[in-house]
Amino acid sequence: MPESMPVLSPRRRLVVLAICCASVIVVVMDISIVNVALPSIRRDLRASVSGLQWTVDAYTLVLASFSVLAGSTADRVGRRRILQVGLAAFGLGSLLCGLAPSIGWLIAARARPAQTRRPRGTDAVRDGMRRHRDPPHDRAPDRSRQP
Repeated sequence: MPESMPVLSPRRRLVVLAICCASVIVVVMDISIVNVALPSIRRDLRASVSGLQWTVDAYTLVLASFSVLAGSTADRVGRRRILQVGLAAFGLGSLLCGLAPSIGWLIAARARPAQTRRPRGTDAVRDGMRRHRDPPHDRAPDRSRQP
């Protein structure tokens, strides 16, 4: 990883911040939409209460598990690329959720894309925001990487 990062113009920093915020909002909306739709999901897919719990929890469990890998993956591959892949997988996963014929398919569709949706997307965004929000000369030293 290069030691010096390019200094972004104030306008570019705002664009990066807006993109980062929008990607986080999309993830939060996804979680909220599913919670609001639980009664309809139960009725339409004839789901049990445990099936509804797994619909919410599968996404959360996989999301939390893969969040650990997000930063290192973004460092190796690049934050922009990881965000783009994550958002594309998020869209595909959402499409699969909408087309799910049963609660089992819905749970699988919510769990699988969570591996590529948020962790590699918004965690990489969070790290990118931290690094790009302030020019290098305004930043406090990063003590987490010192021995």
